[in-house]
Amino acid sequence: MLGMLGLGVAGVAVGASLQQKVNRALAPVGGIQDVLPAAGGFRYYSVTGSVKRHSIATHKVTVGGLVDKPQAFTMADLARLPQTMLDKDFQCVTGWRVPNVRWAGVALPDLLDVVGVSPNAVAVRFKSFDGVYTESLTLDQARRRDVMVATQMDGKPVTHDHGGPTRLYVAPMYGYKSLKWLGGIELTDEVKPGYWEDLGYDVDAWVGRSNGRDDAPT
Repeated sequence: MLGMLGLGVAGVAVGASLQQKVNRALAPVGGIQDVLPAAGGFRYYSVTGSVKRHSIATHKVTVGGLVDKPQAFTMADLARLPQTMLDKDFQCVTGWRVPNVRWAGVALPDLLDVVGVSPNAVAVRFKSFDGVYTESLTLDQARRRDVMVATQMDGKPVTHDHGGPTRLYVAPMYGYKSLKWLGGIELTDEVKPGYWEDLGYDVDAWVGRSNGRDDAPT
């Protein structure tokens, strides 16, 4: 699986025709539909055929489950909350890294404080509005200051291809934990494995520990 994902870079050198063949070859493996190389070192992975675009004007992130005050946050609501900025790497478990990305948005602990976390909650589950992808963190992991609901990358709104208008960014873990197209957050009484964990990936995806070959990002 990881070796095949590395083929995504082929499209940079030989063009879209071969890249489309790579995409089709990968589609049955874990359900990946698109592996698109792009400028700046990022590659765009999707596990669905297409993802409907959400406009900044109407997009909402719902937060519910084991909380005191369930709420749907608009982009304007998120902008009114305390803002956090991080200059951190983005690293994929397949081996590529984009260094020193400037992330901005709402630190997840600040968002959780707004809704109030039930004493019964021990984990946080995240749902993509692609309708398929999910991820989870323990509550302790979710309360780290380097975990955020990102609304900006490098000084600009998070684009659709990068998972916008809102995406999860989990700085100390591999990119598959940083769920794109964030639409829902649910506090739960247990850790529920996400999309890739169900296919055998580590639930705790710490950079430098999970695949045995990478150093932790700076």
